[in-house]
Amino acid sequence: MKKKSIFLIAATAVLYFNKAYAQETPQDSVKVSSIDQVVITGNSNPKKKIESSTAISTFSAKEIQKQNPISAAALLQRVPGFAVETSGGEVGNNLFARGIPSAGAYEFVQVQEDGLPVFEDGALQFANADNFFRVDNSVSRLEALRGGSGSIYANNSPGGLINFITKEGTNDFKGTAKLETSTYGLMRTDLNVGGALVKDKLFFNIGGFYRSDDGIRKTGFKANNGGQIRMNLKYVFDKGYVKVYYKKLDDRNTFFLPIPLTQDGDKLKGFNGFDPNYGTYSYRAISQLNIPQAGGGFFSRNLEDGIHPKVDVLGAEFKYDLGGNFSVLNKTRYTNINMNYTGIFPAGAPQTGADFTKGMGMTNYQYSMVSSGALVDPQFVQKLGFWAIDKQMNNFVNDLQFNYKFDKGNVTAGFYKSNWKSHQYWNWSNILTTATDRPELLNLVDPSLSPSSVGYSKTYNGVTDMSTLLRDSQIQGSLNDLYLNLDYNVTDALSFNGGIRYSRDFYRGYKVNTTTANLNNSGLTVDGTHGFDTTTADDHMNVLGNQFTYWYYDINKVSYTLASNYKINRENAIYARFSHGFRSPNEEAYYNNIGNLSVVKPVLTNQLEVGYKYYSRTFDIAVIPFYSALKNLSFTDVYSDGTSENKFANTTNFGVEIEGYARLFNNVFEVTFNGTIQNPKYKDFNGRNADGTTFDYSGNIVRRIPKFYFNIAPAVNITKEWRAYVSMNYYGKRFQNEGNTDDNILPSFTEFGAGMSYQLGKIRFAVDGTNIFNTIGITEGDPRSQTVAGNIRMARPIMGAAARASITLDF
Repeated sequence: MKKKSIFLIAATAVLYFNKAYAQETPQDSVKVSSIDQVVITGNSNPKKKIESSTAISTFSAKEIQKQNPISAAALLQRVPGFAVETSGGEVGNNLFARGIPSAGAYEFVQVQEDGLPVFEDGALQFANADNFFRVDNSVSRLEALRGGSGSIYANNSPGGLINFITKEGTNDFKGTAKLETSTYGLMRTDLNVGGALVKDKLFFNIGGFYRSDDGIRKTGFKANNGGQIRMNLKYVFDKGYVKVYYKKLDDRNTFFLPIPLTQDGDKLKGFNGFDPNYGTYSYRAISQLNIPQAGGGFFSRNLEDGIHPKVDVLGAEFKYDLGGNFSVLNKTRYTNINMNYTGIFPAGAPQTGADFTKGMGMTNYQYSMVSSGALVDPQFVQKLGFWAIDKQMNNFVNDLQFNYKFDKGNVTAGFYKSNWKSHQYWNWSNILTTATDRPELLNLVDPSLSPSSVGYSKTYNGVTDMSTLLRDSQIQGSLNDLYLNLDYNVTDALSFNGGIRYSRDFYRGYKVNTTTANLNNSGLTVDGTHGFDTTTADDHMNVLGNQFTYWYYDINKVSYTLASNYKINRENAIYARFSHGFRSPNEEAYYNNIGNLSVVKPVLTNQLEVGYKYYSRTFDIAVIPFYSALKNLSFTDVYSDGTSENKFANTTNFGVEIEGYARLFNNVFEVTFNGTIQNPKYKDFNGRNADGTTFDYSGNIVRRIPKFYFNIAPAVNITKEWRAYVSMNYYGKRFQNEGNTDDNILPSFTEFGAGMSYQLGKIRFAVDGTNIFNTIGITEGDPRSQTVAGNIRMARPIMGAAARASITLDF
């Protein structure tokens, strides 16, 4: 490991020095001065950051370029209050806002593009919001709002709003082109151009990227392959503007799940035969699935497709000055998504070859390789879920708002309408492989029986359970929300903000019942000779029936917020805010309780925050203590056997967010930093497990969320042309389970990155290294299985050390 880290650091240096040239133009600062910065997210009108009574972090296009995040989740790690898990790969990652627990995804925040949701619900099953969004050079800036005021400006977002704002054309034709490569086979090109078709009137912008790479974890195939394009056209007239835009995303990304590690005291280390930094069960040798179905035909799947969304977005925006200080703004968008999702999900921890057969009731056993038929005696074997999900989703949303400005402030009133639908089909099987980071499929037979005997084989070409879980279900939402927001300037220094949102939302859906069958009388053979009665792999195949169970659920809730901001002087301000909001029940909660939806309730949130902000041209600091209390949280992790956790609880959390930036010694030294200290705990969390045992987790620490995490990134402008930085990301100790048991501790870890850049006129050369010391950093355990075997732990580590080199041309 150390040798590989040293090699990558050396490679970073070589790549940099091979591209370093002198020039006269100083580089842009890493941080845009906050003192005059204007924000729009979470405000009824654009407002200076220091005058906004919200906790909001902002990142300009230049700041995003210099951070060069490997994913949207990696960028959001720089936001205090957001505990982000980035170990899933480029997409499919998880974000926990201000200590609010969930099964993952972006359940309590809304991810937006230009003020409208990427998709209305960002936490549908296997449909994390970042599956449908990519960060590229067409992003103008990011505004990340934390806290309860998000509930006034969007649905299901009591944890905050994440708004990616896209570039628009100006009178000056501008463009950016970028080429990027890496130590893991990356080839990526980004392009963005914008300008005026008619000066002062008609503007355009078009941008996107295409990328292909092998992945930091060694899959044996193209782990990421695809791209995105988006364009907009804006016409400006005397009293307003109209804008239309389109986005197309077609991208394939491998999703990485837990791998085995061994516990050594309070640390987790690599499991025998598994590289914790570069290994994965998602490997080419097990990538194809082709199995007959009980109803006829075959089900085929290719792991190389990974998470494969095809997204089409068409939208428009219109603003008009009605006169008399009245204006109208309307935003509308239609989104259509077709996504194939294929991933390898471990079903528990590895077992010895002998222990696995004992669990199947075998006294005699024989393993062989599916690829060659050779007999083997594996030390450890692994049962893996080969999970395939197809989703068809669409969302039509319209946000109409009227604004009235007066001497002391403004009033905004609006109506938000969103119709969305998601239909999904699951077909899951289990496979048996070697417990190594380049797994091979295994067959298992009972040698005491003859090949023609009933139950002779426990596998079918490595598959232990064929189509063991099928699900066909649909969910729809019809959201109808009225909102009102008031900004009032009591004095030049003191301002008041109040907002209210009335939600009358309707949800409905259905599920299709399933039955079981086998292929014993199908006439098919397992090997060209013997029928399916000789294997147990098909004994519990799921078959979709013709019975539909329909459900309906209505929401009738009011969210509100009150805040005040006092601007002490041009550089100092303090504020306080109270918010009450809610989150509708998530999809799995409806599905699990379809026969008794009375137990499913919206999550109610009460949040209080106070804050101090200091912004100057050389130093920024924001310190924001907060408190939150939540009721009716649902826990809905889907286990490896297809069942769901289906528990409910309340939580409380006290915390402090810190965010800052300093530019020192005549701009030679810069440092950005953010951190969060919190104490999220369960409250009134007791009940009965599926096996009949009781539990009481009240007072325990919320699972998967650290009490303390921070990021610090110092940089040195060595010359006007040459800049170098390092980054340090610390993630504190967590508990994987609600019981806070010692065998489910996720240790703290520190990840380092480093990079250098050189500016040659309008050309920027850069090298960025991530996890340069090959830290084994665990972001989550295995939420689908809490079982442990000896000192073996299932967990999902961050990616190993890697370096990227890029050339960017601004024109």
